[in-house]
Amino acid sequence: MEPVKQHLTEFSLEAHDLYLNHSVPYLEEPPDPLQFYRNWIGPNKPCIIRKAFSHWPALSRWTPDYLREKVGSKIISVAVTPNGYADAVSGDRFVMPEERQMSFSSVLDIIEGKVEKCGVFYIQKQCSNLLEELPELTQDVEPHVPWMSSALDPQEVNLQGSCLCLGPAPQPDSSQSSPCFWDSWFCAGKLPDAVNFWLGEADAITSLHKDHYENLYCVISGEKNFILLPPTDRPFIPYGVYQPAVYHQGYDSDFEAVDQSNTEKVPWIPLDPLKPDLEQYPEYRHARPVRCSVKAGEMLYLPSLWFHHVQQSHGCIAVNFWYDMEYDIKYNYFQLLERLSEVTGAT
Repeated sequence: MEPVKQHLTEFSLEAHDLYLNHSVPYLEEPPDPLQFYRNWIGPNKPCIIRKAFSHWPALSRWTPDYLREKVGSKIISVAVTPNGYADAVSGDRFVMPEERQMSFSSVLDIIEGKVEKCGVFYIQKQCSNLLEELPELTQDVEPHVPWMSSALDPQEVNLQGSCLCLGPAPQPDSSQSSPCFWDSWFCAGKLPDAVNFWLGEADAITSLHKDHYENLYCVISGEKNFILLPPTDRPFIPYGVYQPAVYHQGYDSDFEAVDQSNTEKVPWIPLDPLKPDLEQYPEYRHARPVRCSVKAGEMLYLPSLWFHHVQQSHGCIAVNFWYDMEYDIKYNYFQLLERLSEVTGAT
């Protein structure tokens, strides 16, 4: 197996030498759909896009006062952890956050320091929570990113802007007088699988993982800090299999991880790229992580299967769009790389 392991290392390093960037490039304006597909989606490379949603009212409207007025009384799902790490390895467990039902205003009170609570609070439910839990805010954004929806739909690209009839659109808040972005629902191409809303404290951290989505991450206010690793670095990224557990906060305010019974073990990455243990995971020395900061008004294109770790400024607000990836030969090759990494003990 040693020759195969060596070839895997060479494979990854060659990808960095041939086509991967040493930093995340910037696009100064929204791209043409066909060019974006050819230059970024097809090659599976990230970029940061400026002025991609400068027309959204959310950029100027989403202040604490506005959010309290629009959705302050809404009950939403909030992830609560003792240390900010939700969906992360802790010891020999994969621990998920306590999911708490809270009013939006009570979350803002915590973030603004008006009340003190034990734990770290993060609105991060990834099931299209913007549409499902906060539809009152949809008038301030778009239901999808038109050029991305076209880029991911072959028929749309071939027709150079012709529209597909998609049926009835979700109904946004009709009380707003701003332009109705939701009219574009009828002329879309491939629509996102989910549109998610994010708001949390600075201590809220997303552990290193990958997704099967083409991700457009839009920062409305504050800043998000990403550590990115390409799929070709998989041989250097360790995985383990862990008993799933969920945090529970007791009456004494202490958190404990409660095992979930009758559930399968969860494969996850135990390594923290902020302070990697290179004695325990020596192969990670070969990885070449790329760091980038996404500021308010900027959009990160995070390609499918890229590993990412995320931090944020306190009170950062973001919206992201998950478009399902194409399960084509790219996915096929990654599955082969994953299996080879496992059987050679590369991680």
